Amino acid sequence: MSLARPILSITTDAAHAAVAAGVAKAAEMGWRMNVAVVDRGGNLIAFLRNEDASLHSTSLAIDKAYTALSFNMSSKDWNQVLGASSDEVRRGIVTRERLVVFGGGLPIRKNGTLLGAIGASGGMEDQDEVCIRAALARIDADML
Repeated sequence: MSLARPILSITTDAAHAAVAAGVAKAAEMGWRMNVAVVDRGGNLIAFLRNEDASLHSTSLAIDKAYTALSFNMSSKDWNQVLGASSDEVRRGIVTRERLVVFGGGLPIRKNGTLLGAIGASGGMEDQDEVCIRAALARIDADML
């Protein structure tokens, strides 16, 4: 019986490159965005924001990344999950701390291996996703 197993995680350099790419994409589009990356353990490893990005969106970006990592799926996929759930689950799950059930959070995978997650907040859901997809492309991560 093995007591431990190796866990691969995103590097600090890759995380910093990702948030920089996400914020750069937001600036290019005229949006103000907060972008966060969490490592495989759910720890914040990189964060960057455009000047004047909403302060409230700081925690949303982090929590979107945390949600995507926790369930190894896009934060917006919770809409489908909740649609197939009972009323009790729908009412209860949205009260969970750090769970975000709308778009803007994606797992970071390379060759199918989960390495962490990224979240963006500051725009509409589709704008947040444009920024995180630019970030994933910058670090050559798998695209969902």
